[in-house]
Amino acid sequence: MEPVTDLPSPASRRLAAEHAGTVAEQADRHAIALESILAILRSTRLDDRGARTMATEVATTALVGLRMATDEQRSNLLEPVVGAFARLRVDLHPLVKYGDLDVQFVEPPATGRALPGEVAHAARAIVRSTVLAFVDQGETRRVRIQWDCDGLNLLIGIRDDGRGELTAHDDSLRPIAERVSALNGALAVSSTPGWGSSLDIRLPLDPPIEPEPLADAVPLSGRERDVLRLVVTGARNQAIARQLGISENTVKFHVSNLLRKAGARSRAELAALAR
Repeated sequence: MEPVTDLPSPASRRLAAEHAGTVAEQADRHAIALESILAILRSTRLDDRGARTMATEVATTALVGLRMATDEQRSNLLEPVVGAFARLRVDLHPLVKYGDLDVQFVEPPATGRALPGEVAHAARAIVRSTVLAFVDQGETRRVRIQWDCDGLNLLIGIRDDGRGELTAHDDSLRPIAERVSALNGALAVSSTPGWGSSLDIRLPLDPPIEPEPLADAVPLSGRERDVLRLVVTGARNQAIARQLGISENTVKFHVSNLLRKAGARSRAELAALAR
């Protein structure tokens, strides 16, 4: 009996349809930009300088739009971890082919979770930058690159056989650290003089969970919610009492209960938790 081929899921079909629509929309925008530039350059009402200026403005606007659309599309698509790693190997091919660098690639498991496009793109850029930082240190002849996925994070290990003098505060690693930090990841650097340096990077695959608003996380009465809403605005007890038509002592009672329920030590901390 022939095995049944898995059909694409509704979610996969929806993503594919959205991708096709985005590609078609971008093609239309590119066509409009090119037609506009050609019309400007062919215009008999513009001198050369004016035509160049207008054509440059149109091209610049189109390029900015392209970058924005590409970034948005990249962040919304998923990329298989093995496919992202294969693209990394292509990216580093010139260094391997035309340089004296021996790069060892340790493939991620094929069953690893697909990477969000933003993470896949950043991971490749981080590895490329790290390899170049190793090479710039001198004496690096061999680099080992390993990717793994624990279901929640992309784990990247990069090690060289150079002088072993890199530290987490090295200027060449600053852009890498900033990019890892921007993705809520973690970067660790270890070096052994004469034996090389190693970078271990963890990139979360999911965005951080936003804290639940206090009003949803803690059971509050209707009046406590009213008081909390005004505390957040910075209103004092007297103003809260006047606005709600209750006594100041009642306001103090509700504020005290809110502080206790929230585990806050001050009104400012209570307001921060409520936001």
